[in-house]
Amino acid sequence: MVNGTKRGPKQLGEIILDTANVNGISTEFLEKSIQRLINILGTPSATYKDRIFRMLVKEKKIALEIYNAINDTHYDNPEDVIITTLENAVYLGMKNDVSFIIGSELVLFEQQSTNNPNMPLRNLFYVTCMLAALTMNTNIYGSKLIRIPEPKFIVFYNGLEELPEQFNMSLSDAYEKKSQDISLELKVKVLNVNRGYNDSLMKKSPTLYQYMMFVDTVRRFQKEYPFEQAMEQAIDECIRTGILSDFLRKSRAEVMRMWLFEYDQEKHIEMEKEESYEDGKREYLITLVVKLKNKGKTVDEIADILEEPVEKIQKICEISENYAPDYDAQKIYQELENSEY
Repeated sequence: MVNGTKRGPKQLGEIILDTANVNGISTEFLEKSIQRLINILGTPSATYKDRIFRMLVKEKKIALEIYNAINDTHYDNPEDVIITTLENAVYLGMKNDVSFIIGSELVLFEQQSTNNPNMPLRNLFYVTCMLAALTMNTNIYGSKLIRIPEPKFIVFYNGLEELPEQFNMSLSDAYEKKSQDISLELKVKVLNVNRGYNDSLMKKSPTLYQYMMFVDTVRRFQKEYPFEQAMEQAIDECIRTGILSDFLRKSRAEVMRMWLFEYDQEKHIEMEKEESYEDGKREYLITLVVKLKNKGKTVDEIADILEEPVEKIQKICEISENYAPDYDAQKIYQELENSEY
């Protein structure tokens, strides 16, 4: 039953019927076209580790459950779902989490543990690849309109940084200059799925709720135990309390491996942020040195004012002369790094 209308077990969404019947292309061909594009872009990298979220939601039944929860729809036949996930886009170095066609929509789900403002741009890459696959062997130069599914973009955020319960990201936010009449826009809806957020959504989707509880349980144990012990304790507790119990029993070792990868990714991102912060401080120091130098201060005076070693200030002053009159702090910093001052 779909929104009160009974459907056969193999009946697909309106867009698939349009594409298959009106354009004379079978559903089987569409699925093969998607796979063909995946093959063109590349096979999955051996170094890529699946995410726990993706492992859960790539099941049609679960994808449908979460879609219904978000949209207040009542699709009940997993066979209505056509998975369109790009397994690996080598030339982009990226892989999308889960995407599928249901009804007349092409839905893209992404899980993020950091606040990534580039999600609209990434989704633009993903959806372009998918639409190219769906319209293969159609005459896009002809006079007949080729119908395509309406894309919908959802990000499930469960990072440690506090973010609103829901908010939108727009591709146009990245434009260097935004005109009044934007020709290309793409909006991504971000849903915070940390504990205490979007309770009504969690009540509608048992899997999403249990995923949230699993993540929360792991983080709680990580505050008390080393990583491996924390994971073992968290998985045991979740199995005991019915949180993703079947999934965790079946895939315990894989979950441990995947979580370690995600944990390492988060640490790597934090380290990059710290390095970026340190780089920024050094560039700011260079800017201050140049300003004081241009005001006639001596090396000793600058070192005293900024409480930095005289040797470091001397080196900055010497190298900065090569970049007069603009004194590009980033270039000066790069040369200083190369000279290991």
